Amino acid sequence: MTMIKSINQALDLIMSDDPDAIILGEDIGINGGVFRATDGLYKKYGADRVIDTPLAEIGIVGMAIGMSVAGLHPIPEIQFQDFIYTAMDLIINQMAKIRFRSASQFSCPLVLRTPYGGGIKGGLYHSQSGESYFAHTAGLTVVTPSSPSDAKGLLISSTRSPDPVIFLEPKRLYRSIKEDVPDGVYEIPLRKAALKHQGDDITIVTYGSMVPVVIDTVERNNVNADVIDLRTLMPYDKDTILESVRKTGRVIIVHEAPRTLGMGAEISAMISERAIEYLYSPILRVTGLDAPFPYRNEEFYLPNEKRIMRAVKRAMEGV
Repeated sequence: MTMIKSINQALDLIMSDDPDAIILGEDIGINGGVFRATDGLYKKYGADRVIDTPLAEIGIVGMAIGMSVAGLHPIPEIQFQDFIYTAMDLIINQMAKIRFRSASQFSCPLVLRTPYGGGIKGGLYHSQSGESYFAHTAGLTVVTPSSPSDAKGLLISSTRSPDPVIFLEPKRLYRSIKEDVPDGVYEIPLRKAALKHQGDDITIVTYGSMVPVVIDTVERNNVNADVIDLRTLMPYDKDTILESVRKTGRVIIVHEAPRTLGMGAEISAMISERAIEYLYSPILRVTGLDAPFPYRNEEFYLPNEKRIMRAVKRAMEGV
C-alpha cells in the first residue's frame, strides 16, 4: 500500500468509528483532494461531513477551531503547507493556546493535515518544510510519518489526542514507496521515536522524507549506524536519542528543511547539554539550504547520499 492510500484508509476508519469526525479543505470533497488523500469519502459520508471549502486557509482553520471547541472532531486539510501561513495567527494565537488560556476548561482536539517538503518539482511555493514554525509553538504536537504503515497508525493516534496536532505529510513519499499495512484500526504512540536501523558506530537522527534516503545510504555503504526516525517532532523523544548517542558517541542529524534554526539545531543543543561527554566528534547536520526551494536542480538542495556519506566520513574521523 502507498502512503496516500494508507492515509485515505485511516481517514475512512476514523470517520466510520467517530460520527463527530469531519474533514474539510480545498477540493477534498468531490475531487478527493489534489493528491487524492480523501478520494471516495465524499460519496460515502456526504457533504455534511466532507466539506469543500473556499480557497481561504484562514477560513478553513478558523472553522475547524470553532468546530473543535464546540465538541466536534475536525480534520482540516491545507492543500500545501506553503499555503498555511495566512492562517498562522489562528494556529499560534488560538488553536495552540485555547487550553492554556481557558485554564483547561476548553481544549482544541483537531488534526491539521498538510503535505510538505520537496521532491516533486513543485518549486518555491509548493515545496517548503516549515516544521520549525510549529515546533516552536507551545501547545502544538507536530507529527510526520516516513512510511505508509506509520502514516496510518500516527494519523489515527493524532485524532485521539486531546490537543491540536499538526500532521505533516511528506508528499514525495505519497506514492514512491509501498509496504504491507495492517488492516483495521491501530495506533502508533505519539512522542515516541522509532529505531529504523541498528548499529554501533554512529547515530543518525532524521524524520519524514529523509528516513528512506538515510536508510538506503547506510545500507548501500555498509555504515554501522543507528537510524532514528523522530516521528513526533515536538515534543520529541529525547530518551531514545540520548540512549543511542551514549552508545555510539557520534551524531549526524539529517533534514530537508533549511539549516538555520531547524530541528537539527535544537537536537544538537539538547545532546550538547545532556551527553557531550560521550561524544568522539562534533555533532554534524546535513540539511536543506538557507535559500528558497528551487524549481530545478532539487538534488542540489535536498540532502543526498553523497552529502550524508561526507558527514559520516568526517564523524568517523573525529574532525
